[in-house]
Amino acid sequence: MTFSGAMTILMYALAPFTWLIVAGVVVLLAVHLLAYMRGYQITQYRCLLATGVAALIGLSAFFWAPWLTNSEFTYISTVFDWVAVIGSIVGAFVVAFLLLHPLSYLVRGQDA
Repeated sequence: MTFSGAMTILMYALAPFTWLIVAGVVVLLAVHLLAYMRGYQITQYRCLLATGVAALIGLSAFFWAPWLTNSEFTYISTVFDWVAVIGSIVGAFVVAFLLLHPLSYLVRGQDA
């Protein structure tokens, strides 16, 4: 299968979820904009709780990602399958971190 063929299949698979993806990006940008307007900087602010919760969400993707795609753990047999699972774990962590880190700044304030 060519790369363009794989991308075509991916686009058809994501089409029903376009509104959900757009809503998530809008929420993510709104949280970051609000936090930035209140002095948030991702490199200066540290919150171990937000990082830990994001890591737990990322690791939990190992269990809910196959369920979400109507798959089973027995189907994870090749190296590419494991790379896809690890990619979903990393992706879930990054999205959770990008949402929880500025939210923790907004909730806890600048002093924390």
